[in-house]
Amino acid sequence: MTEPGFGEKEELTEEEYRRRLRRSLLVGGAASFLGYRGWRWVQDQPKADGIPQVLRDGHEFNERIWSSLFREGHDAKEFPLSDASILRVNGTLGIRSELNLDGWELQVFGPDGDHLGTHTLDDIMALPHHDMTIEHKCIEGWAQVTNWGGARFSDFMALYEDQLPDDISDVYLETPDRRYYVTVDIETMRHRQTLLAYDNLGVPISERNGAPLRLATPLKYGIKQIKRIGEIHFRREQGRDYWGERGYDYYAGL
Repeated sequence: MTEPGFGEKEELTEEEYRRRLRRSLLVGGAASFLGYRGWRWVQDQPKADGIPQVLRDGHEFNERIWSSLFREGHDAKEFPLSDASILRVNGTLGIRSELNLDGWELQVFGPDGDHLGTHTLDDIMALPHHDMTIEHKCIEGWAQVTNWGGARFSDFMALYEDQLPDDISDVYLETPDRRYYVTVDIETMRHRQTLLAYDNLGVPISERNGAPLRLATPLKYGIKQIKRIGEIHFRREQGRDYWGERGYDYYAGL
C-alpha cells in the first residue's frame, strides 16, 4: 500500500482497521492500568503534612531549586502605574470577624517566644514609605497587576536589630483570630519588594483585602501574602503554614 499524499485520506482494509483498533485498546488499557497502579502507590505512601511523603519530597525538591536561584539584588518585574487596578478580593480566611481599626495592634515576638514589642498602624506609617506596581499571582492560576504602598519589612525588622540573633531563618505571621497563618523565609522577608502594605493604589486597603496591614510581595504566590496581620514571630526554624499543612508547597516562590 502506498503512503497517502498530503491532504489525501488513507484507505484502510478491514483487517488493518481491526489490527490498529486492537493495538489502541491494548495500549490504552495498559496506560490506564499503570496510571491507576501509580496513583494507588502514591496514595499508599506514608503521609507528611496532609499529603503522601513522595509528593512532599517533590515540594521540598522544588523548594531547594527555587531557593538556590534566589538573589537578594534581583527584583521582580514592575509595571507602569497605569496598568494597575485595585486587587480583586479572593479568600477571607482569618478576616471574617469584625474589625476594630482603632483597637488594632501588631504584636512582635522573638525566637524564644519573648514579647519584643507592640505597634499601631501609626508606627508602621512612620517608617519610610515605598510603593511598587507588581503582578500579584494566585496559586489558582490568575494574575493581576496592582500597586501596593507601605513600609519595607526590612525597615521594620531593623527596629529589632539589637534584640534578634543572627540565625533567624523564617518569619511566622498570623491573623488576630489565629485562623490564618504563614511562614516565609527570611531572605524573602528582607527583600526590598516585600512590604507591610497599608494602601492599594494610593488608598487605604479595604477590610476584605487585609486592612489595616497585610504582606505584599511579588516573590510569593498570594497564599503567602497574609491579610490583617496580628502577630509577627521571628524564628530559627520553619513555623506553621496554613496551606502548607493542607498539601501545598511551603515555599510557594515565584
